[in-house]
Amino acid sequence: MKVLVCVKVIKGEINPFDESALECALQLSDDVTVLSMGAKATENALLPLTRLGAKVVLISDSLYAGSDTLATSYILSTAIKSMEYDLILCGRQSIDGDTAQVGPMLSQMLGCGIITNALKVECDGKFVNTDTRDGKEQAKLPAVVTLERGYVLRFPSIFSKTGEIKVLDNTVLNCDVEKCGLSGSPTKVLKTFENEIGKRKCKFISFDELPELICELKKQSSEEIKDEVTTAKLKSVWAIGQEVYEKAAEIAEEVVLLEKLSPQEIAERARLEKPEVMLWNADLWGRKNAPIVAAMLNTGLCADCTKLETDGEQFFMYRPAQSGNITAKIKCVTNPQMATVRTKSESSDIIVSGGKGVADKIEKLEEFAKSINAQMGASRGLVDMDKAPYERQIGLTGKTVSPKIYIAVGISGAIHHTCAIEGAKTVIAINPDKDARIFEYADYGIVSEY
Repeated sequence: MKVLVCVKVIKGEINPFDESALECALQLSDDVTVLSMGAKATENALLPLTRLGAKVVLISDSLYAGSDTLATSYILSTAIKSMEYDLILCGRQSIDGDTAQVGPMLSQMLGCGIITNALKVECDGKFVNTDTRDGKEQAKLPAVVTLERGYVLRFPSIFSKTGEIKVLDNTVLNCDVEKCGLSGSPTKVLKTFENEIGKRKCKFISFDELPELICELKKQSSEEIKDEVTTAKLKSVWAIGQEVYEKAAEIAEEVVLLEKLSPQEIAERARLEKPEVMLWNADLWGRKNAPIVAAMLNTGLCADCTKLETDGEQFFMYRPAQSGNITAKIKCVTNPQMATVRTKSESSDIIVSGGKGVADKIEKLEEFAKSINAQMGASRGLVDMDKAPYERQIGLTGKTVSPKIYIAVGISGAIHHTCAIEGAKTVIAINPDKDARIFEYADYGIVSEY
């Protein structure tokens, strides 16, 4: 069986989700090809992969610089169409972009089935069988599967030899220049800035003060922090699913609500009715199906938006970028303009969330949560360590919550997490690092080991 693995190099390192996909491929087959797109300098990070027995192909051309997910998927699909494969594996997403769009877009452009968020993958020669975040799924080969960080990439044997990397540029691929690079990318970054949203003034207390504080906060009203609503509105916006109806109503005079139909049905209706803007929920379903529809309609898609804005004419989307260090303001130059949006999920009045700092204290944390009648949550780091189920994950790639009291224990406070707790009325952070970012987004802080 021929397995193709799409790999991205980020700051000289292989994307960890792609490492998981590569290890999965090596366990499934002896015929593995790694395909990566980037500058020539990425060869340094890719070369060690040849010692694992994989063939490595690098797509590199200055014409491809600045490609968004749609343009990247087009270039990759052009290269893949000239290759032999039975199965294509990709990491769920890259840690610098967190869009999770390339896998689903590739499947559409190649005419393959798609399974996302796979934890375990097996093949019988005709079908690929997976355990995913949504349960068991099967697809007929050839297919595209995106993987979680469930596999740990092996080290090369000390006896293995370094192989060669095959480099392909546009003289070989003959991609349409109008579909590549910045000119072929429908999503455009207008500006970037440091994210200040959600910052609070933290009052530091001791552990002894915590029980009384929780009792007092329980008595307070549970009004959540409301997002600022723009006065100017677009004429009409499509909401794909009830979850994003409220977000659509904030920016549109008229909201057209669509059921969660198949990508083919949604795309066909969009071709007929030509909506200006389409909003999707940034849940597992939306993150899988929105990229497929975007590829069908050859339009731009902005992932995991934390804020939407309009002046009545233009539509602007805001999302974390560069591993959450900044927020980017983005517009789409094609119609329909599409975005997956973070929406608030129902939660208890009190949530206790653990991070990697309490990986060895989960039972103790659960006892504490139970003692104050709180719902358990977790950071992505803790979930990626398999110390907590995905259903608990709070953050950009998990749930957005708005409880009366949010207690973050052993959580550093990356933007991917803090952007999902902005709606909490009171945030309490417990962390031994007095300089942890989480304290900038907390009302109360305890500097100590849990």
